[in-house]
Amino acid sequence: MTLQPIELLAPGGDVTAIKAAILAGANAIYCGLDKFNARNRAANISLEDLKGLLHLAHQNDCKIFLTLNILILENEINSLISLLNKLVNTSIDGLIIQDIGLLYILKKHFPDFEIHASTQMTTHNKGQIQFLEKLGVKRVNLSREMNMEEIKPLTAFGIERGVSTEVFVHGSNCISFSGLCYMSSVQNGNSGNRGRCSQPCRDAYQITPAGKDYPLNMKDNSAYFDAKELIEAGVASVKIEGRIKKADYVFTVVDTWRKQIDSILKKQELIHDNSQLYKVFNRDFSNSYLSGNIGSEMFIDSPRDYSVLHLANKNQISSIAELEEASLLLYQEKDELKLAVEEQMRKLSIEKPELEIHISGEVNTPLHVQLIFEKDCIGLESSVLLKDYGKEPLSRDVIWKRFKTIEDTEYHLKDLDLSKLQNKTYLPYQDLTKLKKRILFYLNGNREWKEAIQIPKLNKSIEAPDLPSLSVIICSKEDAHLSQNKEVIVYFELPNCFEETAEKWVAFFKENESLIPYFPAVLIGREYEFAVEMLLQLKPKLILTNNTGIAFEAYKNDIPWIAGPSLNLVNSFSLLVLQKKFNAVGAFVSNELNKQQIQILKKQTGFKLFYSLFHPNILMTTRQCLFHQVTGCEKQIIDDSCLYHCSKMAKITNLKSSDYYIEKSEGNYHRIYDESHFLNLKIVNDIPYLFDGFSIDLKDINTQTKMEESKEMIIEQFQSLVKGEKEIVDELKSKYAPFSCFSYIKGI
Repeated sequence: MTLQPIELLAPGGDVTAIKAAILAGANAIYCGLDKFNARNRAANISLEDLKGLLHLAHQNDCKIFLTLNILILENEINSLISLLNKLVNTSIDGLIIQDIGLLYILKKHFPDFEIHASTQMTTHNKGQIQFLEKLGVKRVNLSREMNMEEIKPLTAFGIERGVSTEVFVHGSNCISFSGLCYMSSVQNGNSGNRGRCSQPCRDAYQITPAGKDYPLNMKDNSAYFDAKELIEAGVASVKIEGRIKKADYVFTVVDTWRKQIDSILKKQELIHDNSQLYKVFNRDFSNSYLSGNIGSEMFIDSPRDYSVLHLANKNQISSIAELEEASLLLYQEKDELKLAVEEQMRKLSIEKPELEIHISGEVNTPLHVQLIFEKDCIGLESSVLLKDYGKEPLSRDVIWKRFKTIEDTEYHLKDLDLSKLQNKTYLPYQDLTKLKKRILFYLNGNREWKEAIQIPKLNKSIEAPDLPSLSVIICSKEDAHLSQNKEVIVYFELPNCFEETAEKWVAFFKENESLIPYFPAVLIGREYEFAVEMLLQLKPKLILTNNTGIAFEAYKNDIPWIAGPSLNLVNSFSLLVLQKKFNAVGAFVSNELNKQQIQILKKQTGFKLFYSLFHPNILMTTRQCLFHQVTGCEKQIIDDSCLYHCSKMAKITNLKSSDYYIEKSEGNYHRIYDESHFLNLKIVNDIPYLFDGFSIDLKDINTQTKMEESKEMIIEQFQSLVKGEKEIVDELKSKYAPFSCFSYIKGI
């Protein structure tokens, strides 16, 4: 069996790390600029550095992908377009994107970019791949929680549609599904969806009943011994995490992976020694997501470097003196590696290659232009030079005024030589412009130079607003009777995993015709297939969904749908694309936004906007079992019985005495909630004409927020609020305390 080459994708947090990745044999590197990327804590690079790095990387057969993988706010659109206008004339190999609105802008106005979907989009089913394909995405980074048996069919499915897959294979593991973690945002306003995650999951907590100080801290991922199976599966790229890691770390990990991949492709032999990976920062390793053995083995009760402890365990070191000696040797080896990498990096320059332009000619002959760069020389000619035309004869200033765009290319103009140009000669402006375009064509890799474009501004809908509706979210069949209240809309949130048949769920919704199905954010493998089967059998009049795969199926089958709050919609273009490309009838605006960020959104005619006023404040959703570290569990590995039947609650408390509630309900993944519910009573009056409806979530999640009233009474009270009864505000504040509304003040 002939194995297809696979891309080794390396992190590049700064210039030195990118050089190290190139030296170690990376096929591609992902890096970010100072803005718009999901590693705000990394050093990142400047646009000028990027131009030099592109030249260096391409000389070494290495691609550069730029990360623009955060949510884009409304007031950032103009500066983002300005950046795209500059990037479009570079040789960048692709852009990595999270924001749906940005995907729309790129497909419509910048179609030449190759687009990859970020891991922040948590892609894990066939419908999501089709959704992203429709927006021009050529590669998807699959959710890191997926196992090999889930990756294989998705990869094959993507290949059939010209969409390749990328798998995260080494580095720090997030405990939450990416893009669905709001812990850092709720805790201190540092949103992971904006690249500012403060990693509270790595923090120490008050010791748990299971005896753990770091109950949310996971081992690092390493699929080093699974590389052959990933290649055989047709995966296009394997990704190493680490844009806040230093050059010596990047070099070691990439070099080790390079040797493994080369051994597989050349000899079809797997290297079984991963000791080099333990010599740089790690929290010990696990491949349990990929193997499908999710459980207690994946945790480690310390966030610090495991290198020395691994050495001690491997060599069975027991005495302190031996450990200190071994540690000293390890750090000496690290220092030697660092010096060796630094010495090699000095040979790599990111200076832009030099360009000389020699211009010559005389009256009644063409103007000759000679481009001299690196090992190449190109000659160009214009129309005939004139003796008397216009007001300005050709001079250095006149020519440079027309040619200064050259400085925006990946070349540095070393010399503009006009010594052989006859004095007082003229050339029509349009001819000089044509010549400039021809020069830029060659300097831009034989591609036409793109002039800067302006994106048409979106206008707000001028529809007269109706009185906003109230909707209620439930997840228990015992609460189905709430849909008998004809003044409210009731959404029934479905589980992540289904033990019952599709027919039983279809029967349930037909018995409760007023209930609207609400699909969760994560639907993997058979659970997605089940949800689609149920959707097609039921053909509901409307659905609410947090999963773009289900959204695509609804669009394909003409089922009206509303985008849920977990789709992280924060700008008008993300709303527009759902309406124009996928026939969505409405959307929930992200609860991470503040008042100012919300009120500038532009709703389009025929599209409804919604906002969640009151809900349990979800911090994360994880495929992992959290009870192993908190209360203990007799099972060491999660199985179907855990998913379908386990129903537990627990609590962890950080060192500032803030509580977090862990909840596992039947059919759902583990979730962590803040100590109090989210409650925003201001927005109803602050922004009265934007929203068509407000929602309250009445799922039974026990936090510190008081919920003493019956659900019927809670609905009645919030109905009064939505109808404009201002006197109810103080009563609601009192009855549902304590509550949090931090994001409406702070924003993202």
